[in-house]
Amino acid sequence: MGGILFFLAQLPREAFGLTFLLFSLAFAGMLGLFFLAGEKNSFRNVLFAGLLLRLAVFPFVPQWSDDFVRFLWDGEMLKIGQNPYDQTPRDWQEGNFDPDNAYRNLLYNNLNSPDYYSVYPPLNQAIFWLGAKASMGSVSNGYLTLRLILLLGEIGVFVLLWKLLIAFQLPIKRIFWYWFNPLVVFEISGNLHFEGLVLLFLLASIWGIQKGKSGLSGGFWGLAIGMKLLPLMLGPAFLAFGKTRKSLWFWVGTGLATPISFTPLLIDASWINFLKSIQLYQGKFEFNASIYYLLREVGYWIEGYNTIALLTKILSLSTILLIGYFSWKRQPKTIIELVDLIVLIYLVYLILQPVVHPWYILPALGLSVIRGKMTVLLWSFGAIFSYQAYGNADFKEQSLFLILEYGLVVLGIYLDYFLKKIKPHRYIENIDDMLN
Repeated sequence: MGGILFFLAQLPREAFGLTFLLFSLAFAGMLGLFFLAGEKNSFRNVLFAGLLLRLAVFPFVPQWSDDFVRFLWDGEMLKIGQNPYDQTPRDWQEGNFDPDNAYRNLLYNNLNSPDYYSVYPPLNQAIFWLGAKASMGSVSNGYLTLRLILLLGEIGVFVLLWKLLIAFQLPIKRIFWYWFNPLVVFEISGNLHFEGLVLLFLLASIWGIQKGKSGLSGGFWGLAIGMKLLPLMLGPAFLAFGKTRKSLWFWVGTGLATPISFTPLLIDASWINFLKSIQLYQGKFEFNASIYYLLREVGYWIEGYNTIALLTKILSLSTILLIGYFSWKRQPKTIIELVDLIVLIYLVYLILQPVVHPWYILPALGLSVIRGKMTVLLWSFGAIFSYQAYGNADFKEQSLFLILEYGLVVLGIYLDYFLKKIKPHRYIENIDDMLN
């Protein structure tokens, strides 16, 4: 697997055919590791094996995503005392162009969104600043520093998953679905996406509940919100769960961590530009969607043009209503049921979004390991089909690959949420039951 990932890390994302072949082999390797492993596994050996896979991609510049360039640009702005929310990169560069600053000009020339204000929350920006400080005029120094930080976060994820699986008396082998998953390796250690740190804080929040440390649990949830904003949608789940709903310290922890995480946005009214970027992102872009694409075709048929502005509002409202409904309907009584609800909330959100990049599913994948559900695991393989679009000059998506990807998602939803109801006496409770 390490050898496969080593070669895969050097492939440009435009080479979809070879990328898909190597990714499939790596995924098959993960399955092989799962089936070959016994019930008892060594913490040290499993940790070391997963680190080897991540080290196999460590030296290489990210090939599947250029978002890291914006990370280093924002960090550079902070390093020189500028506010990354105050100006777009284009506005700043036009007013401060320095032909002798090769590093900064290289970053600017490779930005994928120079006309947008930064959309990354302050906690992200703090890590970007560390990457910029360590860069010393070298892009490779910058992204290797970010990669090291994310690798340390991944070790934290592994430790917490291991401890939680033991605490809930669940099969340790389930950790393989995350720790050896090639999508996880590439999107976090390879492409430098911060969903791994979001998962770290969410797992720490679950661990806090399990240990009876409500204040810490709420604080870690607040840090997850500060890292990516999206975990805010889990509020109804924590309100529906008795232990967190009734715990004053949980909400005190959240109430302290969240505002502190976003305090920098109050400087120079940065929050205005921050929200502008989020609104533009939500109402303008579309990629690898499912239900949104179906509704878009209906919009074309009725109105004759892309009704994205209306559809995003409808789907956002639908997401909020469904999250509230499922939280009220399920009323989790145990921590396992709470994790199950959180995974469901992520699924609702992702299925109704107009933009679904592969790394968006990773927090749900890590949490689903605890519950043993199949949907996100199948999606972690199907997500590779979204990279087909990068093989075209105009990034055009093909319906066949969308059908293949979301066909796996639908299969997982059927197995996880409907098969039990249809066959009440012979149902699959989780992935372990199915494999047996």
